[in-house]
Amino acid sequence: MNTTDQDNTHTESSPGSSPENSPSTTHAQTQPGGGTGGEEFDLSESVILIVDDNLQNVELIEAYLEDLPCKVLTAYDGLEAIELVEDDDQPTPDLILLDVMMPKMSGFDVCRKLKDDPKTRTIPIMMVTALNELGDIERGVESGTDDFVTKPVNKLELITRVKSLLRVRHLKRELDRTEAYIKDIERIEGRDRNPQ
Repeated sequence: MNTTDQDNTHTESSPGSSPENSPSTTHAQTQPGGGTGGEEFDLSESVILIVDDNLQNVELIEAYLEDLPCKVLTAYDGLEAIELVEDDDQPTPDLILLDVMMPKMSGFDVCRKLKDDPKTRTIPIMMVTALNELGDIERGVESGTDDFVTKPVNKLELITRVKSLLRVRHLKRELDRTEAYIKDIERIEGRDRNPQ
């Protein structure tokens, strides 16, 4: 199922297809270059995790994301993705691009597990899949996915959706910081009004 867009991978020049991107050498690459301009927030601190058991698919998506100054992590099956997200030594992803049909653990199961965990449930997940039947979409929604993109992946669509989900993640963090600040102020004011 994951080989449906292999032909597409050969039609694009793939700067990310060098040997250093193979699964045996690294899990994290920092994408070079600035953004396309006009971003309302800083993408350079954002981390994207690509999860796909097909190396060509991973390389294609990496190449599409090169214009964004994000750090990119890769995992090649569902269990590896879960381990990477739960690894305290790795940065927490701000967005997960998740294949559905994978060995060991399907994308549906990965998504459900991450969304059931309070520590990871706020990470946006976009399913990148060749499945397009209504039942598959319903399954994805039930497992908690935030968005879909269909293979073969269109670069403009992918970049647009990635930026949108990263913006939502950024705004949620800003909101959390503001709420924490307000609570701190209220605690201080409460102590001032009611000294011990």
